[in-house]
Amino acid sequence: MSEHWPWLALAGLGVFHGINPAMGWLFAVALGMHRASRRVVLLALVPIALGHALAIGVVVALVVALGVVFEHGSVRLLGGLTLLVWGVYHHVYGRRRHRLRVGMRTGLAGLAVWSFLMASGHGAGLMLVPVLLPMKLTATHAHGAAFGTFAAAVAAVGVHTLAMLGTTAAVAVLVYEWVGVGFLRRGWINLDLVWTLALIVSGFLLLSSGLAAGAVASSAAPLGLGVEPLRS
Repeated sequence: MSEHWPWLALAGLGVFHGINPAMGWLFAVALGMHRASRRVVLLALVPIALGHALAIGVVVALVVALGVVFEHGSVRLLGGLTLLVWGVYHHVYGRRRHRLRVGMRTGLAGLAVWSFLMASGHGAGLMLVPVLLPMKLTATHAHGAAFGTFAAAVAAVGVHTLAMLGTTAAVAVLVYEWVGVGFLRRGWINLDLVWTLALIVSGFLLLSSGLAAGAVASSAAPLGLGVEPLRS
């Protein structure tokens, strides 16, 4: 079960991202209503998912690259600090600065760019860092190992994006066909606050594990035990 939990976590975060209106389903519904077409709703989800996948892929690539240069303990510290700072920034400034204005006449490319910027601005990819690190996505110079790393990285992006796309599609169709967007005014979970808390809590846990790994390595070194920093 332990080897499967990162994949389940990636899918779970995909569901969480898909539920968030800021990640695309609300825009898709608005486009569908503007053009009076359910087909437009479904078609809009494709570039939205592609833009989200690109934002996630950038973070996955950074995790792989940092894993080549630094020990996992250092990457944990860096990732934890980044998540904490981003979470505070998102809470203080994000809600005002992430309102990207894209018109109802935008094309598929415009939707993909909007989705990429929204996912990046909200730190969607950063939220995956605590899940990606235990997967040991560290590239090596060996051809077979490098290919395995690339395949695992692509699979991680794919699992997350498919879960996000499925959830976004389900919510968008449900809202467009039956519920309507009026329920957002009547009552809706403050997902923006939940999102901020998720960033901060993930950063705190990642930072704590990085500090713990460094403490173990520092205490073992004087004794000549040759204990390396924890990499799991």
